[in-house]
Amino acid sequence: MGNFSRKLERFWEIFYEYDGYQRVLTGLKNTVYIAVVGLAIGIVIGTIIAIIEVFPKYKRLPRILNGFCRFYVALFRGTPVVVQLLVAYYVVLPLLGINLPALNVCVLVFGLNSGAYVSEIMRSGILSVDPGQMEAARALGLSYRVSMMKVVVPQAVKNILPTLGNEFIALIKETSVVSFVGAADLYVAFNYIGTNSYEFMVPYLAMALIYIVLVMAIAFLVKIMERSLRKSDRRN
Repeated sequence: MGNFSRKLERFWEIFYEYDGYQRVLTGLKNTVYIAVVGLAIGIVIGTIIAIIEVFPKYKRLPRILNGFCRFYVALFRGTPVVVQLLVAYYVVLPLLGINLPALNVCVLVFGLNSGAYVSEIMRSGILSVDPGQMEAARALGLSYRVSMMKVVVPQAVKNILPTLGNEFIALIKETSVVSFVGAADLYVAFNYIGTNSYEFMVPYLAMALIYIVLVMAIAFLVKIMERSLRKSDRRN
């Protein structure tokens, strides 16, 4: 117990007196930023891909776009996010002559990765909506695109909200690999504290606790949103 107390004192010394808390706050901000913006990008990309995949394939263009979407989904679902991050940062972007800060690269890669997963989530949500909804919208004279975006997709989002929450939680946890390209996240912050205090037990326990709190907070918010949507459905 005395040994753990000394470890705790050493951790607090680096955390408070040597500005370790500033690094933790920066890491926390970057972690949440990457996950939130990455999910937003993923929802946009995933919705577009899902709509293309459920679009009738009577013409050549929809079939070509569908093939591209299938390749995209297979690529990003078939490789680890850390590999995507390394290839993007050290191979693809340098070959294209694009110089982006590490944080922006992480947001881009996580957004593209999330888009592949959200596309499958959104596609299942769209298919869960009663086909009569689309038929009714078309009967009222709405185009396929307007019917999908104004009628079907909003109902699909209600159906997949818990799964989107799980995707957000997965993104939060996966951000722990962004240090591979030099971005500052929670791991980098607590690794700094551990390196300077010469012990890693307390810093890594604190890091795990923060991740648990983040995940619990997200799960709680998703439940609140679900309840709110159920209440609005009952009123309607």
